[in-house]
Amino acid sequence: MMMGWTILTIIPAILLISDTALFPLLPLNSLSAEGLFWLTSSGTAPYGVATVLLILLLSYQRLGRAEFISLFLTISLGMCTTLGLNHYLKPFFNEARPNAVWLEQQYLLNTENFYTLSKAERKAQMTASLERLEHAETDMVLSPLVKQHWKNEVGFAFPSGHTLFAITLTMIASYYLLLAGNLVLPTILFIWSITMGFSRMLLGMHWSQDVLASTVLGGVISLFSLFFIHKTFPYGAKLYTDLSAKLRLKQLTLKP
Repeated sequence: MMMGWTILTIIPAILLISDTALFPLLPLNSLSAEGLFWLTSSGTAPYGVATVLLILLLSYQRLGRAEFISLFLTISLGMCTTLGLNHYLKPFFNEARPNAVWLEQQYLLNTENFYTLSKAERKAQMTASLERLEHAETDMVLSPLVKQHWKNEVGFAFPSGHTLFAITLTMIASYYLLLAGNLVLPTILFIWSITMGFSRMLLGMHWSQDVLASTVLGGVISLFSLFFIHKTFPYGAKLYTDLSAKLRLKQLTLKP
């Protein structure tokens, strides 16, 4: 799990150090862009709720009752922490999104004025900017799904709430699943987390530093949530002790 977290952290760190921007590299009217939209939607309400429920259902089929209760409590704590932290940090850092900066470079938006408006007013101004974009001298063309995404995502950039959500959920679920001997679902979750970060950058929603910071924060929140639940409730400690004993017994049995 820690190796996976390290890999997830290294990728946006390389992009940040090399000063590589992924937006606007991808044609946003392509099937790939629409695929990334649906991927990123798995971390957006209400689809994000469905994602959590699906992971809980799959975990319920693979864990014992005590272990599942511990997983449920840890995910609940982790998700509440990420939501609260994301809500506090965005207005604190007041960072413009890459797509808003790009629109400003095309003289279609004023970010200084844009982020002083209410959310409803920002949506209206973004809609007007995108209408002018259709007649501007630029190669940028948005698919209807991506255009709607830009209209809805008008908040600040830092941190990436989607990445924070994906990393926290992946780390917590993978901890319990790996202890239960399941490798397939954690692998799928880590791939989902990586592509979630890429989708946010390619769609013009976040900078590499946003994804990097969210990856680090997601890991810290996961470790804190696991530690807190294990200290507060006996299920986690019992799970670790029982599975460790079974693993040691299996290793002794396999020795010639």
